[in-house]
Amino acid sequence: MEQPRDNAGMTTTNHQLQDLLDNNKRWAEETEAQSPGFFSRLLKQQTPQYLWIGCADSRVPANELVDLLPGELFVHRNVANVVVHSDLNCLSVMQFAVDQLKVRHVIIVGHSNCGGVVAALRDLRVGLVDNWLRHVQDVRHMHQAWLDTIPDANRVNALCELNVLEQARNACHTTVVQDAWTRGQEVVVHGWVYGLHNGLLEDLQISAARVEDIEPAYRRSLALVKARHTG
Repeated sequence: MEQPRDNAGMTTTNHQLQDLLDNNKRWAEETEAQSPGFFSRLLKQQTPQYLWIGCADSRVPANELVDLLPGELFVHRNVANVVVHSDLNCLSVMQFAVDQLKVRHVIIVGHSNCGGVVAALRDLRVGLVDNWLRHVQDVRHMHQAWLDTIPDANRVNALCELNVLEQARNACHTTVVQDAWTRGQEVVVHGWVYGLHNGLLEDLQISAARVEDIEPAYRRSLALVKARHTG
């Protein structure tokens, strides 16, 4: 039975959504043809080694960037890849990934020219998300004196990287990671940044596998970020 068409806009919307469903069907068929039994195997287990905490930006598709299949990367995304101790959504994802899935790596991933970081840096008002971006503004205020010394063209990406470092440090101080370390579970926290201009991920060299690693790793990474953007 043909659906009623109230207006041209609704017809266009339905067509666009059907395109997505058609794309999904084609992808599922191609995936099963290339790897027979792929979806049956996914039903049996989920054993990712990595938790990716990244930005919600549509230009940063986590699995594709690292060429991993479904089931190989556990993903949480929010505006500006923020990890704060009051965000029960993020913390719940972290706890499930660490406690239940036993991921070995938690990777905080920012990206260049992040719109959320731009808004936090420029004090732009964009709506309800302004309240969320106060966390990124806190990072800006923490490093404001240094940011003021570098060329304006460098500040957005410098703050993107500083934000990754601070969120990675926050992740290390969550009860989820701290408890895992206390019981001797192997969990390493990392910080990466993705370049929209070249499609490459860069390791910011912040890597912590125990409490004693946090501050030395943070200071080392902070020095590298500052050296890269100064001058």
